[in-house]
Amino acid sequence: MNSSRDLSWPLSVCVAAGRIVVGLLRLFKWRVVMLLLLAAVTGAFLGAGGWPGSEAVVVLLLAGGLAAAGASVVNEYLEFDMDRIMQRTRRRPLVTGAIVRSPWVLALGVALIVLPVLAVLPRNPALALWVILGAIVYVGVYTVWLKSRTPLNVVVGGLAGSCAVLSGGAAVHAWAHPAVSGLALLLFLWSPTHFWSLALACRGDYARANVPMLPVVTSPRRAAQWNLLHAAGSVIIGLLLAVRPELGLWYLAPVAIAGLYLLAHGLRLVEQSSARRAWQMFHAANLYLGVVLLAICLTTYFHV
Repeated sequence: MNSSRDLSWPLSVCVAAGRIVVGLLRLFKWRVVMLLLLAAVTGAFLGAGGWPGSEAVVVLLLAGGLAAAGASVVNEYLEFDMDRIMQRTRRRPLVTGAIVRSPWVLALGVALIVLPVLAVLPRNPALALWVILGAIVYVGVYTVWLKSRTPLNVVVGGLAGSCAVLSGGAAVHAWAHPAVSGLALLLFLWSPTHFWSLALACRGDYARANVPMLPVVTSPRRAAQWNLLHAAGSVIIGLLLAVRPELGLWYLAPVAIAGLYLLAHGLRLVEQSSARRAWQMFHAANLYLGVVLLAICLTTYFHV
């Protein structure tokens, strides 16, 4: 009997620790963080014209990843009441109580933003600038100011993704590189397509929470038309990036195919603006961006 108790105690500790880890990963919105880091690393590949160097990548991943996680924590802390209303967000750890919503959570989020910025500031002020600007756009401009006030919320909020790309360029001292700027523009145009597709699929959720997403304040068909317009802009920028000598045909081929796939789903969504097709558009937009970012990293790394 004593041996079974001895075994159950460490097992319960492991289970509790696992729940805390899962709760923290959800609090940090790890999927969003990974996407932003991929965009940032891609910006570094573009700025360097190939492998950016181990030191630049590690610094970028640490500074950008911690700041993005911190911004997510602050976002969830501030949107607690909204998250309790929406079906899509009711399983977030602050809502379920898996992590207690205390001032320490807010302090953790702020610290995760500020400390890495201060750490990189002396050696790379441009990197620190773009990292902190990305957090300010997401938390201050998008979450606090625009999200509950205007359907332009995700349009302006898309600048956070652009800041991630520019931080990658800054990590290799090339944030003003034309290709880096082009990718930042692509992220800016792509973000509304991503969020409006989600908002179309979860239109009732956003309406209940009084969030004026474009699909809530206008007809689904009109929202789908704007969605398609931004998708087309993203595809055009993605194709134009192929003129860079470090990219070329091996980049262009998969990106063109992914772009056609995205536009096809955009047209289908305009034709029938249902939740099912909105989800399909959402996944197509994610696939398109993933193809663009991976194609850039691979072609610049191998110089094919």
